[in-house]
Amino acid sequence: MTPQEYCQKKAAASGSSFYYSFLFLPKPKREAITALYAFCREVDDIADEVQDFNVARTKLEWWRTEIAKLYAGQPQHPVSKALQEPIKQYALQQQHLLEIIDGMQMDLEQNRYRDFAELELYCYRVASVVGLLSASIFGYSNPQTLQYALDLGMAFQLTNITRDVGEDARRGRIYLPIEELEKFGVTEDDILQGRESDNMRQLLEFQASRAERYYDKALAELPNEDRRPQRTGLIMSAIYRTLLKEIRADNIQVVLNARVSLTPLRKLWLAWITWVRN
Repeated sequence: MTPQEYCQKKAAASGSSFYYSFLFLPKPKREAITALYAFCREVDDIADEVQDFNVARTKLEWWRTEIAKLYAGQPQHPVSKALQEPIKQYALQQQHLLEIIDGMQMDLEQNRYRDFAELELYCYRVASVVGLLSASIFGYSNPQTLQYALDLGMAFQLTNITRDVGEDARRGRIYLPIEELEKFGVTEDDILQGRESDNMRQLLEFQASRAERYYDKALAELPNEDRRPQRTGLIMSAIYRTLLKEIRADNIQVVLNARVSLTPLRKLWLAWITWVRN
């Protein structure tokens, strides 16, 4: 199996909405973004699936060393090998890959967030930085596009946090800021037990509305001259924003005890129509 085939398999197996946005890219960019996504999956799986803290920390440290080897031209892992050409061709910064690992380290060491400033740092590391790297792969001419990428990454992560409230709680993690729980009169135990209430509904609507504001902000920041090269990000936005609307359409509190998702066919339709329109 080639490094590219390994990354393709990793990306396809995840079932992520991001996978559908890659389909319309020319081969070099598709392979580059798939390798980046596979890297994110590798380190994210460590934080999510490795139960022993010391083992997980050791694995993340191994990846820090591996990134150093990648930039020294001596990658060992299939994902690192697949990234070898993209980091040169698209000037992907080593620090950004390390910041993604920093975000996964936060998942190991922190399962509560005091306020939105703390959560914002986490979202920056695990999502906005990915947005910056992705924007470099897709291509841009106006530096303003990087701010769009930062804010779109934030919107994606806030959507994930809203969608996965119940699932994350069952893993012992609550990403909703404690300060905001208190503001809406919701306790940690309410979330852990999946208790529905008017206060809970208002709290979740507040989270969803903040994500919507980031989508609005990001899309307003994207310069017209970069809309075409950034179409893949716009596809991601269409899929994720539609998911957020689905969550809000009926009873937003469904996320406490179930996972809301779009069908593969609907994701493919959204990807195609967004590509055509842009």
